[in-house]
Amino acid sequence: MSYEEFLDWADEDTLAEWVEGEVIVTSPASEPHQNLVGFLSSVLRTFVEQHELGQLLVAPFQMKLETSGREPDLLFIGSDRLDRVHRTYLDGPADLAIEIVSPESAGRDRGEKYYEYEAAGIPEYWLLDPQTARAEFYQLGPEGQYRLVAPDTEGVYRSAVLPGFWLRVDWLWQQPLPRVLDVLRELNVL
Repeated sequence: MSYEEFLDWADEDTLAEWVEGEVIVTSPASEPHQNLVGFLSSVLRTFVEQHELGQLLVAPFQMKLETSGREPDLLFIGSDRLDRVHRTYLDGPADLAIEIVSPESAGRDRGEKYYEYEAAGIPEYWLLDPQTARAEFYQLGPEGQYRLVAPDTEGVYRSAVLPGFWLRVDWLWQQPLPRVLDVLRELNVL
């Protein structure tokens, strides 16, 4: 199946990715997964809009790479690349891809997607695993390979592609998640 045929076949409610001509159907997201996606989406979208950095999109939205059409949970596209955003897909790599790891997706997120995103030149890749409370932040080095970037001694991660954005990693694992308005105030967005 070609990518164009896949796009014609899949509707907005289809949970699937296109990989080397094959359709990979994915599982529905869990409630903790959706809560984390919603939290990050609210915080990142507001930050991106406030600083006029580009656009944040949330799955299901395809990112067309050379041999696949992937659906990161969240993806950021910088202002200078917005011409690649089409109605149902991004043509080429995002500037930031975020995957919330689930038991069903762990191997794919840490294996196939990691290598595809690296090969595609996605500058930043976040892997967030609510089951293990583990956050991995990868940034593309000058040699074109991901390097793991640890949060600082206070548990804060600073994004390379979102100028001025930082994230307290422990926010991601709090139950309940922090109030979005409180986080935005701490980020000096409000």
